[in-house]
Amino acid sequence: SSDSLTKTPGSPTNVDKFTFSLWFKLGSVVTANDLALIFEYEDVNNYFGITKKDNDRLQFFQFDGGSFSFNVQPNMLFRDHSSWYHVVIAYDSTQGTDSNRVKIYVNGSQITSFHTATYPTSGRDIRFNTNSKAIKIGQQNSNLYFDGYMSEVVFIDGTALDPTSFGEFDKDSPNIWKPKDVSGLTFGTNGFYLDFENASSLGADVSGNSN
Repeated sequence: SSDSLTKTPGSPTNVDKFTFSLWFKLGSVVTANDLALIFEYEDVNNYFGITKKDNDRLQFFQFDGGSFSFNVQPNMLFRDHSSWYHVVIAYDSTQGTDSNRVKIYVNGSQITSFHTATYPTSGRDIRFNTNSKAIKIGQQNSNLYFDGYMSEVVFIDGTALDPTSFGEFDKDSPNIWKPKDVSGLTFGTNGFYLDFENASSLGADVSGNSN
């Protein structure tokens, strides 16, 4: 369907550090297009995205001036349509080691094997959190929409966090990764927490920021 959320952020806390966390479950088994989790599009030469590609890999990337400024794709394939995935992407372009500038975690574990790993240069600003750049959740561009379910969508403006801020292993079933209360986190100026509990306003931000 054509449901999606759109927001134009204000001046950010920090354009070099952020954390994005969400839980998602895939819908249709067959799709010919990339599925956008979150996207920012200015024009054909300038855009940013976190997508599940048509090759079943997660892609975290930014296109600046007609070329990739970073492009990270884990080898892990997202093909399970019966279970929920928890993805955390921590971005910190101030790190001296390039591989520390992007960290991706799935269901509580850090990804260390990559199909593509072109990391951002030192101090590379993130388009997603730049003032006046509209962002979309669940829509890439035009008519390309996410197909599936999302829950507990969190954006942290200004801090790179690990997955223990958003989830934990069940004490009785230690192989089960589950969400935990995130209301006490520091979200930053443009940060948000979407719990989707308000049926009349699914995009309501309950972080306290009203984003």
